[in-house]
Amino acid sequence: MIFFEISKRNIRLNWLRSFLAAAGIVIGVVAISSMGILGSSLTLSVTDSLSTVGDSVIVIPVVGSPGQNMVTTDARITDRQLQQIVRVVAPNDAVPIYTGADRIEIGPDKTVVSLYGISPEQIPLMVDIADGIVPRSTSGALAGATLADEYDLKTGSRVRVGNETVRITGILEEQGMGFDINPDNALIVSDRWYSTVYDQDDYDQVIVKVRDINDIDAVKLAIERALNRRDDEVTVYDTRMILEMIVETFNQISLFTTAIGGISLLVAGVSIFNVQMMSVTERIKEIGIIRSIGTKRSEVMRMFLYEAFILGLLGSCIGGVLSFAGGYIAVSVMLQDASYLFYPETLFYIPYGMGIGLLVTLISGLYPAWKAANLNPIEALRFE
Repeated sequence: MIFFEISKRNIRLNWLRSFLAAAGIVIGVVAISSMGILGSSLTLSVTDSLSTVGDSVIVIPVVGSPGQNMVTTDARITDRQLQQIVRVVAPNDAVPIYTGADRIEIGPDKTVVSLYGISPEQIPLMVDIADGIVPRSTSGALAGATLADEYDLKTGSRVRVGNETVRITGILEEQGMGFDINPDNALIVSDRWYSTVYDQDDYDQVIVKVRDINDIDAVKLAIERALNRRDDEVTVYDTRMILEMIVETFNQISLFTTAIGGISLLVAGVSIFNVQMMSVTERIKEIGIIRSIGTKRSEVMRMFLYEAFILGLLGSCIGGVLSFAGGYIAVSVMLQDASYLFYPETLFYIPYGMGIGLLVTLISGLYPAWKAANLNPIEALRFE
């Protein structure tokens, strides 16, 4: 082929300009891939952290009277409403919960923590215990992992809650952020203790633990039909819906940051365009010579596209390798766990960034290649 017979001078690149253009492709690929890797890892991390609470339906009282904007703080789930919920969600478990906050004293230290009043029989449905047991008496309590770590609480420790004293019977496993309860910096006491101490009979919320996640919508509908038939008495929502919204938000953030990284590829594309245009200008006479001996326009065009392709392939491959290394460092530093890097949906961003880099290079080299192919051979030979 004519292409392989072209002299070395005809295919020689301007090394300085080519190096700078390839470096721009490298930077662009690294930016897109690294942003994508980090965003995907964050999404996977959040999903893993919150997936354990994706099986819950939460029922809270409607705040305020129907048709009024006035907000009240004394709305509760009554025993009658609780029995209706228990009946319509069976065989799933309905866990009534008291929620509040109070000042506590741990030796000389004072702080304010969340309090949850839950039936001892149902506490294992809501939390896992790392050490100790569920409180068997009304004066026992479970301490959240963060609270226990900060104040060195252990099984048997005494904590003063308001005007009462409770004994720590167990320390909870760290749970992280939740949509139903957040026990890490809280105390969990028995429902009878909470009701007696705070003189509260009705509940703040009811959490239904759905055994089959596919039944969540049916459980929500059953509760709304039973309690909201005449007036809106309760608000029902599921943690799966919240989880999906959060994941979607993180996906949008990931897409936005990846798009920002794409700006650097656009700059690199302009650089490739300039390099190719200079190459065409500097080799006009050579183009005229090969065209005059019978080289087809398509062959000339392919020659310049091959040059752009090689430049883009080199920059994209180097960028892909650096993206993996950079992504590993970023994920390790931000999430303290590099395992998310090896998920297929995360690794996908490396060939994705490389493909975008190669595509930008080819598009940038298309016009210069077309211009070279359409030069008039006679005018090209006269060019000085």
